Amino acid sequence: MDIVYDVANKDDIDELVRLRIAYTREDLGSLSEDDERMMRLGLPDFFKLHLNQGTFSFVARADGHIVAQVILIAIFKPISPKIPSGLCGEVLSVYTEPEYRGKGICSQLMKNMIDAGRQLGMCRITLAATNDGYPVYKKAGFEDKVTKYKDMILYL
Repeated sequence: MDIVYDVANKDDIDELVRLRIAYTREDLGSLSEDDERMMRLGLPDFFKLHLNQGTFSFVARADGHIVAQVILIAIFKPISPKIPSGLCGEVLSVYTEPEYRGKGICSQLMKNMIDAGRQLGMCRITLAATNDGYPVYKKAGFEDKVTKYKDMILYL
């Protein structure tokens, strides 16, 4: 099995949409027709606007299609002692098609993504790990986040 690793481009948008929907379906356990329609309509425009302009998709290709991806979002924050460059990354949509899992593809994508984050000057990269992904991320060098702060969210 020949796997080719690279960074997605505008020609890959249909595949990126397909994988993002597959990831979301697996992550949530299901996806309503309305939610899938919303994603199919909105994601192409998102990728056209942001791909390789602050949003980077590291992909693995086999047999002419993308079989795995890791999305890295660049986030600019005010400079502080823990963020000296002000540039951070957040990982989203780590997904490998089921038949390609357990072959080290995700580990290689994580390495490629981390190398790119360093080249971009990122100070840190964060992610939220599932139980399945946790060992892969630990192996890649991610650490458990210990903080005095409580994670919160406000949906608008």
